[in-house]
Amino acid sequence: MTILTPDFQILDSSLEQLQAHKSQWPNVTIPERIRIIQQLIQGIAAVAEDWANTSCQLKGIDPHSNLAGEEWTTGPAAILIQLQQLIVTLQAKGQPQPPQWRTGPQGQDIAQVLPANWQEKFIWFGYRAEVWLESGKPRTQGKIYREPPGPGGVALVLGAGNISSIAPLDVLYKLFAENQVVILKMNPLNAALGQYLERAWRALIEAGYLAIVYGGAEVGDYLCQHPMVESVHITGSQATHDLIVWGKTKAEQTEHKQNQTPRLQKPITSELGNITPVVIIPGQWSASELQFQARQVVSLLTHNASFNCVGAQVLVISQAWPQKQEFLTRIRHILAQTPQRNAYYPGAKSRYHHFLDHYPQAEVITSPSNGLNPEETIPWTVIPNIPDQAGEFFLEQEVFCGVLGIVTLNAADTPTFLKLMVDCLNQRVQGTLGCNLIIDPRTERQYQSEFNQAVSELDYGTITINLWAAVAFSLGVTPWGAFPKHNLESAGSGLGFVHNTFLFDYPQKSVIHAPFIIVPTPAWFVDHRNLLALAKALVHYYANPNLWTILPLIWAGLWG
Repeated sequence: MTILTPDFQILDSSLEQLQAHKSQWPNVTIPERIRIIQQLIQGIAAVAEDWANTSCQLKGIDPHSNLAGEEWTTGPAAILIQLQQLIVTLQAKGQPQPPQWRTGPQGQDIAQVLPANWQEKFIWFGYRAEVWLESGKPRTQGKIYREPPGPGGVALVLGAGNISSIAPLDVLYKLFAENQVVILKMNPLNAALGQYLERAWRALIEAGYLAIVYGGAEVGDYLCQHPMVESVHITGSQATHDLIVWGKTKAEQTEHKQNQTPRLQKPITSELGNITPVVIIPGQWSASELQFQARQVVSLLTHNASFNCVGAQVLVISQAWPQKQEFLTRIRHILAQTPQRNAYYPGAKSRYHHFLDHYPQAEVITSPSNGLNPEETIPWTVIPNIPDQAGEFFLEQEVFCGVLGIVTLNAADTPTFLKLMVDCLNQRVQGTLGCNLIIDPRTERQYQSEFNQAVSELDYGTITINLWAAVAFSLGVTPWGAFPKHNLESAGSGLGFVHNTFLFDYPQKSVIHAPFIIVPTPAWFVDHRNLLALAKALVHYYANPNLWTILPLIWAGLWG
């Protein structure tokens, strides 16, 4: 990772170019915007292979290995999915109609957003995604397309370094949902991917609607404070958010907060990570069901070497569940079979050892080295007996590497467990970005009312049932962001939403349902046997959706 000496003249010139065109962008017509998006799709498709291969090299992955499929799905594929959805959004003049509306337990409006057509019913068979609106708020959508064009603005997007589609998707939201032109600062970790984005999105750059710049914290700080930048969006940590908003030292932050004088005097939105829980609602499971869900838990932990903002960190389980020990044994066994990954993210080693210092009961799992130097890896680690108590270190600090803590709740029955679980997650587990609930259909039917009440009461921007919360990130139709209860002083998992291609003005959270046993094997499973072929087929399909590209996608999926 090389950070060059900043060239502030280039930064100023880029901002001057954006300022000169910011008022033009809101007046670009819908047909012209669709034409631009079609160019962006063609551009991403053209660079997809180079993009994915370079991303693999940055993370120490063999570009020809099955594991390389992760970089295709979380990079070019995720971008193409959202670009296709934006075309649908614009064809509906910014207000695509959900297939169905219903009323939630607290009286709020709930929109079903997936499946919305026959292709989605086929690709996402058995899935259902809903967007819950804030109580008392209207069903309005697409504000910038309902109202006369405004003056526009210049937004700074500070890119993430772990998932290569995050920054481009944030750019799309600023442009097509908020009518702001964008200066994107690439993260130094994946700055090498900027060349492909520059090629792919040349249409936006040449028109003066997008600039891509490079550098480290010095460049980021310069741009945040620049008078020509009118808003900021960051994907990172709460610590970084507070450095930007409140000051560079703890003393400075405290003073600014006490005086209510933020250092950053402009709007900021953010996605700031999460201590992600996976909740096992107790039921009577068969051996195959236990094995499938153990594979799922391990996959949520190990994907991208666990450098995900919704990577599994806390497994919440009932002490009274008769199958608890068998399930945990299966998790440990699968982890022991899962090859180690390159710990590419800065600070991972020191964070890992900091957590080990706090929890001497940590169990370090021995697993295949995959030919990697032990100095470059972090072993999969399980920490049992995490106390469910206020101020518990593990429940308040994001580990951001392959460590899974286990919290057991003392509940005599399932209704009690559901109540204790909601209290634990809302009150003691820090973060509101996403959580994962796993429940078998028999238990869900038996305790339908109690389970629905628990889902309603959970304060998370994304709640997934029998699948990974990261799927909400990739779907695009579901808003991505923290539950809307944070503020500048206490930013939590962040402020605002992105993605949200239905352009709801007042989203509260997304709830996604999947079958208890998903067939064929989901793309996020660590043991998917055909991931690279599936990922490439996914890119080809969303670059040009038709019968002849969906058939190879289906075929590749069946071999998972």
